[in-house]
Amino acid sequence: MRRVERDAAGKPPLLVVALGGNAIQSPDGEDSVESDFARTMETARHLVNVASAGPWRLVVTHGNGPQVGNHLLRSELGHEHGDLPVLPLDVCVADTQGGMGYMLQQCISDAFHERGLPAVVVTLITQTVVDPDDPAFDEPSKPVGEMIPEKRVRTLQRRGWTLVKDERRGAWRRVVASPEPQEVVEAGAVRALVDDGVIVVAVGGGGIPVVQERTGILTGLPAVVDKDLASALLAADLGADGLLILTDVDAVELNHGMDDATPLAWMSVAEARDHLRAGQFPSGSMGPKVEAVSRFVERAGGVGVIASIAGAEQAMAGKGGTRITR
Repeated sequence: MRRVERDAAGKPPLLVVALGGNAIQSPDGEDSVESDFARTMETARHLVNVASAGPWRLVVTHGNGPQVGNHLLRSELGHEHGDLPVLPLDVCVADTQGGMGYMLQQCISDAFHERGLPAVVVTLITQTVVDPDDPAFDEPSKPVGEMIPEKRVRTLQRRGWTLVKDERRGAWRRVVASPEPQEVVEAGAVRALVDDGVIVVAVGGGGIPVVQERTGILTGLPAVVDKDLASALLAADLGADGLLILTDVDAVELNHGMDDATPLAWMSVAEARDHLRAGQFPSGSMGPKVEAVSRFVERAGGVGVIASIAGAEQAMAGKGGTRITR
């Protein structure tokens, strides 16, 4: 992989790193706060390895599917049993941005200091503009929350939840609208912080979905924006030199989960789109990641990589993961 040189001002190139849920929650299913901090610290150490090997300046984004679903459930239980107001979905996204951002910024800062490297890390509560007429509002598709056993399905459907069955896992998940991201409202603030040497945690959960009126007024909407697509949009807006999407597999595979599964070290954008149209990358898992990297590469022309957390440094050195190029 080509090495990205410092810019005209002598600053290291900029890398946007999008973290999946497995970067924060333990893969063995334990979801205590202590476990989440331990897992996030592991991830943070890998991020330090990537940043120092580049060297790269970092913007870190993250998903929030399980967390925002749990937040919604706590809100509804509090309403039913404690007469507390129900929290709208956009407020739940904002709340998880703050809580998860706190954990990430603390762990990333600690990981840099472990290595004797100074770092200032800031979480920025971020809004993402969407179209209120996006057809996604009529077809909820984004999973949130934990897996739901069969015995609870009818009860939750009576609450108005839209549920879909995960045939592979034999359980159900709640789905909500996932409209296309159009603009990251605070992109300029992210750029200013990065230019000042700050590591920024932004567009958590894809950003809080908002609609912008003609007057400029912003209003939240009940949806969850895909964090990979929002990360690609932010990376392009920032003029980033690279987009790294970290997930739970070492590389993108054709025929994933089958006996003839084939890992892909490299794809052109055209090949990636062909595979997407052929249904190789499902919309609920690898599809948005491949589409996000393709959009970033098309628009910004930078380095686009999908890899595992443990393999991140090797992937950025061109020795692992999947690279997508023009």
